[in-house]
Amino acid sequence: MSPNRLKYEKSPYLLQHADNPVDWYPWGEEAFERAGELDRPIFLSIGYSTCHWCHVMEHESFEDREVAGLMNETFVSVKVDREERPDIDQVYMSVSRILTGRGGWPLTIIMTPDKKPFYTATYIPKDSRFGTVGMMDLISRIALLWKNKREELVNTADNVTDELVQSSPKQNREDLTRDILKRAYEELKESFDRERGGFGSAPKFPSPHNLDFLLRYWKRTGDPEALSIVEKTLDEIQKGGIYDHLGGGFHRYSTDREWRVPHFEKMLYDQALLTIAYTDAYQATGKDEYGRIVRETLEHLLRDMKDPDGGFYSAEDADSEGEEGKFYLWTEDEVRKLLGDREAEAFVAVYNIEAGGNYQEESTNSPTGRNILYRERPLNEEARDLGANGEELRAVIATAKQKLFRYRESRVRPQRDDKVLTDWNGLTIAALAKAGRALDEPLYKRVAAEAAEFFLNSMRAEDRRLLHRYREGEAKGIAYVDDYAFMVWGLLELYESTFEPEYLKEAVTLNEELIEYFWDTDSGGFFFYAYDSEELLVRTKEFYDGAIPSGNSIAMMNLLRLGRITGDAKLEEKAAEIVRSASSSVRKVPNAFTSLLSSLDFGLGPTLEVVISGAKEAADTKEMLRAVSGTYAPHDIVLFRDPDGNSSVIDDIAPWVKEMGKVDDRATAYVCEGRTCLLPTTDVGRLLLAMESRKGR
Repeated sequence: MSPNRLKYEKSPYLLQHADNPVDWYPWGEEAFERAGELDRPIFLSIGYSTCHWCHVMEHESFEDREVAGLMNETFVSVKVDREERPDIDQVYMSVSRILTGRGGWPLTIIMTPDKKPFYTATYIPKDSRFGTVGMMDLISRIALLWKNKREELVNTADNVTDELVQSSPKQNREDLTRDILKRAYEELKESFDRERGGFGSAPKFPSPHNLDFLLRYWKRTGDPEALSIVEKTLDEIQKGGIYDHLGGGFHRYSTDREWRVPHFEKMLYDQALLTIAYTDAYQATGKDEYGRIVRETLEHLLRDMKDPDGGFYSAEDADSEGEEGKFYLWTEDEVRKLLGDREAEAFVAVYNIEAGGNYQEESTNSPTGRNILYRERPLNEEARDLGANGEELRAVIATAKQKLFRYRESRVRPQRDDKVLTDWNGLTIAALAKAGRALDEPLYKRVAAEAAEFFLNSMRAEDRRLLHRYREGEAKGIAYVDDYAFMVWGLLELYESTFEPEYLKEAVTLNEELIEYFWDTDSGGFFFYAYDSEELLVRTKEFYDGAIPSGNSIAMMNLLRLGRITGDAKLEEKAAEIVRSASSSVRKVPNAFTSLLSSLDFGLGPTLEVVISGAKEAADTKEMLRAVSGTYAPHDIVLFRDPDGNSSVIDDIAPWVKEMGKVDDRATAYVCEGRTCLLPTTDVGRLLLAMESRKGR
């Protein structure tokens, strides 16, 4: 079987299809010109390398010579990696929602040679069944319609395109106030699963941006229920099978209400965002369990997902050896053979291992004889029922986990998508920096700094523009709004963890580029792709949160933070314009925009600017910085100035701190609100008291 054109690509997803008998093209003018020459519609297939149902559709149809033969006779077929080209995915996912009311991957679009869609579906089986049209019948039908009813298809394509353009959000210039925060909170409370945590029923996604909003709401209002929702959700997630109890890190989502049965793929953005959620909860509550989850998750990233050049890989597949979850599942016999009797009895009880297996095959609900590891109760309760000492049980379980993990490492691993994406790495840098700050762990700060240096130095175009994707030495693709917004966020967190002013300087520069290339001068907010990028059917602008927060939401927070840091009121006004542009949509369903509302919460204030002035390596300076870093303070900006060192960079970025020096040659703190500052203090206790007392509810 000779490879198709995808063999020249770098994307692991496209390379997976390079040996298909389908005559695939990558997205590009060659494909569209060929479709015009042959007078054929385009079969556009969008997916990603760790997508389970993408694999299924490939095995059933794209590897099948009969299906491929029909496709090659009827279409010009185009493959797109949604992670490499999120702009294309975003446009045609909007088409799917217009035509069918839903979306997902693999996403199938059939369209005219000028890229206008007239048919969409997600996974399509090879043969029709239970009312669902299969590939064999679908291709024949499209071929007949294209030949005999072309005008109808073209009219449909034109109408869909018109609706897509008209569906773009319009600015209504309405400000949002605190009442919308309460509405979103009430909606989340209503959908909260009080027994199992999370929101809604199965399938359940962790949705860390909802937890971030709730923690901020708790900090603003003091409402204990907001905090309890966060704690309950995080507690249930880390006990469930969605958490990898041996290797650390989180699977994509839970197929059941209990967080027990996961879809086993691991995405980089989930590791980053959940690390941030557990880090914030650790700071807010002081619970060591949350700190443990942070450490285990980051250990997984450093061990399994780190690219030698500095960044982090995108994902690990759900499947190994052609079977979903096989790498992570255990039989009782395996566990008992690998562990000593005492260890095995404890582990089997704590992690709910059954002789007949607790895991069923998803499509048939048939028992597999294997087990997902999950916990139902805290270890102290398990110890009581087992008649064991709590500390002794922890030690036994820890030893058992190490043994099983070492054995698991000898199994065939799931495939890894080893491309490095700027946006997801921006989230990861933010997570590492925040964890390093909260846990006082230099390793996390160092790795975050190495990753940032890689992107700032190696992920640049000739004109120094940020690029989107890196793999095997090749950096490619002008960055999108998420790339800029998430990387600026990462740099801001890295600055507050290291107080190296160059990271703050780079954040300012990237933010300026974001405004220059992405800002909507008519309606406010940021478009998804730059004004000089490839023109698609519509230039989208998203505010709602999906699996990750929207780029506009994070960009808004960055604008507010940079506005307070630099004293540039224009940045804060741009943040206000984002809210006005999104306000109509937000008012309809506030809990779909919790990341934007977290930024609104910050913008509404009160916020504090805390400036620490002192010798960076002095003990009193470190004590003061450590005290500030150890608290959950989402409404604070922390700056550092060394009056005896090189303070020119921070003085240039934030001119208002120039006169803030040491008092009595000791580390000194200035606590300010709205540029009005209290008297400086050299006492850590007074600093923390001032930070608390200046915060309004």
